[in-house]
Amino acid sequence: MAVATQTLEELCINSIRFLAIDAVEKAKSGHPGLPMGAAPMAFVLWDRFLRFNPKNPKWFNRDRFVLSAGHGSMLQYALLYLAGYDSVTIEDIKQFRQWESKTPGHPENFVTDGVEVTTGPLGQGIANGVGLAIAEAHLAAKFNKPDAKIVDHYTYVILGDGCNMEGVSGEACSYAGHLGLGKLIALYDDNHISIDGSTDIAFTEDVSKRFEAYGWHVLHVKDGNTDLEGIAKAIEEAKSVTDKPTFIKVTTTIGYGSPNKANTAGVHGAALGTDEVKLTRENLGWEHEPFVVPEDALKHWRKAIERGANYESEWNKTYADYKAKYAAEAAEFERYISGKLPDGWDKVLPTYTPQDKGVATRKHSETCLNKLAAVLPELIGGSADLTHSNLTEIKGYGDFQKGQYQNRNIHFGVREHGMGAICNGIALHRSGLIPYGATFLIFTDYMRAAIRLSALSQVGAIWVMTHDSIGQGEDGPTHQPIETLASLRAIPQLTVIRPADGNETSGAYKVAIENAKQNAPTLLAFTRQNVPNLAGTSIEGVTKGGYTVLDSEGTPELILIGTGSELSLCITAAEKLTAEGKKVRVVSLPSWELFEAQDAAYKESVLPKAVTKRLSVEAGASFGWHKYVGTEGDTVSIDRFGASAPGGVCLEKFGFSVDNVLAKAKQLLG
Repeated sequence: MAVATQTLEELCINSIRFLAIDAVEKAKSGHPGLPMGAAPMAFVLWDRFLRFNPKNPKWFNRDRFVLSAGHGSMLQYALLYLAGYDSVTIEDIKQFRQWESKTPGHPENFVTDGVEVTTGPLGQGIANGVGLAIAEAHLAAKFNKPDAKIVDHYTYVILGDGCNMEGVSGEACSYAGHLGLGKLIALYDDNHISIDGSTDIAFTEDVSKRFEAYGWHVLHVKDGNTDLEGIAKAIEEAKSVTDKPTFIKVTTTIGYGSPNKANTAGVHGAALGTDEVKLTRENLGWEHEPFVVPEDALKHWRKAIERGANYESEWNKTYADYKAKYAAEAAEFERYISGKLPDGWDKVLPTYTPQDKGVATRKHSETCLNKLAAVLPELIGGSADLTHSNLTEIKGYGDFQKGQYQNRNIHFGVREHGMGAICNGIALHRSGLIPYGATFLIFTDYMRAAIRLSALSQVGAIWVMTHDSIGQGEDGPTHQPIETLASLRAIPQLTVIRPADGNETSGAYKVAIENAKQNAPTLLAFTRQNVPNLAGTSIEGVTKGGYTVLDSEGTPELILIGTGSELSLCITAAEKLTAEGKKVRVVSLPSWELFEAQDAAYKESVLPKAVTKRLSVEAGASFGWHKYVGTEGDTVSIDRFGASAPGGVCLEKFGFSVDNVLAKAKQLLG
């Protein structure tokens, strides 16, 4: 039945719906159902509560909005356009899901201003939201004064059934409840439909009770289709609860307004089709052509521009007063948000000689973290319940807990996937914080989606991974990474570094910190077992990814290439071969990505093409190494699962010994 007249609010809500319908229809691809159903809650949130400035999307004290159900991306693009962001025009809406458009299939923070985080893999967005809220809480505790709050904003998330099914959301939301993050408010689009149909076929738990058990404040808006005041009242109540995050279940109808497809899986992930679009227009009384927004609705939406300017102006006054009273704190705050590093920060990174006692590179990592923490107060993070194995505590800076948000050691619990997504959220707050997350290298498998998204989303996170090979020992093949390094090296835009000793560990952290400030992630792989400090290693060498640590007199006959704990085997073998009259070069290659970024001349100087006899030595899979050893070279590697035995025994049995390196080298030399 057609709607004869519409209130201004209904016009504004239907503007969202039909921009989504029309964009998906033109693209013949997309997810119209969520924007159609969630439009009322989105309108109420953006019109009455969300503090943002469309003309300055990067205004620091804006509320953060995350569309965790990223498949409904047209909801976010419609909101950005209607609210007056310059980043999304009506032409951009028309180019939804097209090549190089600003309106890709899922929201991407590095493409579209106003999109805070990249979402699409379900559950990641709400987990990122936990990280955003942690960043706000930490900065507020650090910088705010009783008479001047310069960090004071909320994180709002719209999530769906799929987000609540994915395990990462459970990990992150459990932790958010533990921390009592009162400025995190999640609106659950409870529409009971997923791709396979009704969620009853797979998902019948009481989600509200689950979130109550997590320690969240839980509310329910039973009519999310039309009860705008009920939605507003729930958000108001959520804001009044300061010691818990709030979960608002908003029951909606997916594809609301579509006579034949509403409340079906058919409207979840496909265009309505010409006939159904026509019927939906009639049903909702929408007499406008595709991509046309009524003047009254657009005028109301664009009031956000003036509101936003006022929000920022008021904050600027608050900040000016703060700066006058607290000059030192203001200077530090400005350095944080500028993304600049303090002068000389890297001078604290230690260097070593072969006379210094050899320790595990995880121990060198601990030294670096603590040296850096003293000069980089923005460094914050921790481990997934492996603090004393990863050696990731920054001593003297306290544990980040409820009511102690100024502290810097985050205990993520056994939640690798959640940890990864939370670290991404902390970095995506774009306030200068440098998050690090730690676990055993093998358990990157539990957080691969978050690591991949850190690379895709241009996130300055540092992934601190220890127990990096079969040298891990007695825990056996379940805990011994074999193919892990190769698989991580395959992720575009992720810098993987496996340092050999103390100098290289310092170099790895220098790269990681600099990358973080360039919004790029770094993964560091450290040993459990002790390794010697080697002659010839250097911080500078690591920054180039690969370099010569021991050279021959004249053109080498053979190049030995090592990483991590195996570099020392290469050096010892080279020394023995040299004593036998062979010309051998040893190259350390801790980071393939950094090495590939060097110019051709430099790469040729390290690995000259004329030297075809090459042997790589790494306690991991051979996969990928033929790029460096070529068709005439060989590898000392491991292409099967490990075994349970002391680490030294494992290494010996699998061929990571000087004798085996010598044997393979002599075989190559003929």
